Amino acid sequence: MGALALMTASAALAELPEAAAAHPAREIHSVAALAILGGLVAFAVILSLLHLYERGRWTRRERELAATLDVLRGAHDRAEMLLNAERQIIVTWDQRSEPVVEGDISLAIHGERPASGYARRVLAFGTWLVAADATAVEAAVETLRTRGTSFALSLRSQTGRNIEAHGQAVAGRALLRLRETSQERCEIADLRATLDETRRGLSALSGLLDAIPQPVWRRNRDGGLSWVNAAYVAAVEAESREAALDAGLELFDRPARETIAREEAARFAGLTRSVPRLSAIVAGNRRMLDVFETGLETGRVGIAIDVSELESVRADLQRQMNANVRTLDQLPTAVAMFDVSQRLIFHNAAYRQLWDLDQAFLDGRPSDGEILDHLRAERKLEEHADFRGWKQGVLSAYRAAEANQTWWYLPDGRTLRVVADPNPQGGLTYLFDDVSDRLNAESRYNALRRLQAETLDTLAEPVAVFGADGRLTLANRAFCTVWRLDPAMVEDRPHVDAVIAACRTLAPAEEPWLDIRDAVVGLESRTARACRLEVVDGTVLDCAAQPLPEGATLLTLIDVTASVNVERALTEKNDALEKAAQLRDTFVHHVSYELRSPLTNIIGFTQLLGDETVGALNERQREYADHIMRSSAALLVIINDILDLASIDAGSLELQREEVDVQATIEAAVRGIEDRLAESHITLALDVPEDIGSVHADGKRVRQILFNLLSNAVGFSDAGQRVEVHARRTAQELLLSVRDHGRGMPPEIADSVFNRFESHTLGTRHRGVGLGLSIVRSFVELHGGRVLLETAPGNGTRVTCTFPTDLAGHPRREPIPESRPPVPPQAPPRKPGLSVASSRLEAATSDRRTSP
Repeated sequence: MGALALMTASAALAELPEAAAAHPAREIHSVAALAILGGLVAFAVILSLLHLYERGRWTRRERELAATLDVLRGAHDRAEMLLNAERQIIVTWDQRSEPVVEGDISLAIHGERPASGYARRVLAFGTWLVAADATAVEAAVETLRTRGTSFALSLRSQTGRNIEAHGQAVAGRALLRLRETSQERCEIADLRATLDETRRGLSALSGLLDAIPQPVWRRNRDGGLSWVNAAYVAAVEAESREAALDAGLELFDRPARETIAREEAARFAGLTRSVPRLSAIVAGNRRMLDVFETGLETGRVGIAIDVSELESVRADLQRQMNANVRTLDQLPTAVAMFDVSQRLIFHNAAYRQLWDLDQAFLDGRPSDGEILDHLRAERKLEEHADFRGWKQGVLSAYRAAEANQTWWYLPDGRTLRVVADPNPQGGLTYLFDDVSDRLNAESRYNALRRLQAETLDTLAEPVAVFGADGRLTLANRAFCTVWRLDPAMVEDRPHVDAVIAACRTLAPAEEPWLDIRDAVVGLESRTARACRLEVVDGTVLDCAAQPLPEGATLLTLIDVTASVNVERALTEKNDALEKAAQLRDTFVHHVSYELRSPLTNIIGFTQLLGDETVGALNERQREYADHIMRSSAALLVIINDILDLASIDAGSLELQREEVDVQATIEAAVRGIEDRLAESHITLALDVPEDIGSVHADGKRVRQILFNLLSNAVGFSDAGQRVEVHARRTAQELLLSVRDHGRGMPPEIADSVFNRFESHTLGTRHRGVGLGLSIVRSFVELHGGRVLLETAPGNGTRVTCTFPTDLAGHPRREPIPESRPPVPPQAPPRKPGLSVASSRLEAATSDRRTSP
């Protein structure tokens, strides 16, 4: 409308100038009309603008209302959808209107929603709920509508379904929501059961992962640790699982983790199938680990398997293989291994040397057939009319199930034992054993065995050989002749029991045959045995059983009949000689005692005459008494020596041990020989240390030993010579030696001086019966000592007696009777007067026993 007014006003303005030009009188009216027209135009423009503005505003408002309506319709649809998504009823009350019920009527009442009375039927709780629940929900709804108090109840319908009732005040309205939870509860129960089962499974899986010794871990999407097992905790030496997770303790360092990630990516892309093997510190020790890690939706899981032992075993296996290769290279047996394609994969040095093959040729892994052709071309194999057929026979071993053994006879005269052993994984292993030397040795052995058998047959002594099984393997003619064995029986190799049974008819004694059987088949230690067999015809055989290698036994028999007869004769003669010696000893023993009694009387009465207690004696009578005294004293010494030797031989002489002063004992022995030293003009030199000390011994016998040694030294010394007495002491021994500078003795006499009744004057005036040195050695050996004689012609004689000072370390030695060599006998003392003879007798007899 504004536009139309504007168009009309414009047309009028266009017509005004023309009208004013035609009618000037009308000019005033035109101006007035023009002003009115201008006002109308302005009004029309303003009116149009207002119309356009309002029209735009209402258009925008309409659009906003349409959008709001769409939102409300969407909200209504969503509310309707949410409301119908569950089996539920929504009841709302305001202050003025009736309650509004929305939802599934089948929740409470079966059938379709009725046209009217729907709200009343729903709110009649007593008609479809149990009585107690109906009363409770009615009271709660009343409280909600009057006071706005919210509530939540669990109800049960009369049909047995579970219903939840929630009431609350919303925007001044009371709202009641009834929702069926029977199926939801079942679903929740099932879900909870599934969840519990899943939790138990996860707990079992966690326990299983904690039980395995390999570290296991799980990472989140950021790469951090979210779970580790007990082995991982122990590997990183953490106090607990939580401590390891909180500290983020990694088993591998960053480069190792990057390597794991790259390998996993390459394996996922199909570029590689290898598993990274990394080194890590596990519980303080450096270990080798195979690492498996894979990705999940929530992160990554991984496990590390300790292969340190495997690596060690692999290294040991490699070392063993290298050692086996080195060992095979040292074997004299040639070894060659071929794979399933009949290509050479291994050979030792003996194989290369056996066939004199080039190392470069062998390194080229030639086939078995190529090697055979090469050896034939080099004329190192035996010639065959059909070499191709022989070669096919050799190569057929690759298809065999068991090892095959053949013999190759080479043109150079060698013989090879070839063993072709199939390998379990395919291929073949050849063993070439050069048995030429063994065959030659076996041939020589067989020839030697035949020669030995023929040699044994020519022996006059019976010989038999039994094997380890106790059977007769060899018997010469003499053995069969002596025991009258049938040659056919010997050829059948009878058992030793059958041989013994056949021989027992000629030698019935049982004990020798038991010894022979034990020597052949006994289970005890095999040692040489000997026994004697007496044949019924009087022949005596000495049997010797000698163990041989490999359990064999050699029996040799020797006819000792003649020697046995001679032995019997000698035994009888020896018995007679022993009886004669016993009679002699008995005679000497009794005669010595019988002589001692009257000799004692003679000495006593002679001493009375010499003392002139019964009357004075003239010079000649005194000389005769002196001769009687000296002769009686010498005879008494001989008798006492014989009695001492008899007591020693009988074992009845016992030493009276005491602490003996060595220096005083030597001086006492010297005093008994002083008269003879003066008479013979012999000088005595004593070399006795003052600290020589004492020794635990029989003092009387020690003095007697020194007296006899000094008497011998004086008797074999010339006038003007010197006799030396030396005494030395060590930690364990006392050494007493007497030396003279006389003529000495040749070796043949020195060997017998300790024998009884051996007397050699050697051109001196010394005379005796040859008992002095025998007595010396017997007494020294009773003390556990020893006697050493050093002499040579022209150098004098030294006799050294060694006495042990440690009696516990030197047990008593029994003196060796009769056969001992003693020294030259001592001559009887010659004194110028009766008083000198009396002192000589006292010195000689003071240390002797008066009874055996």
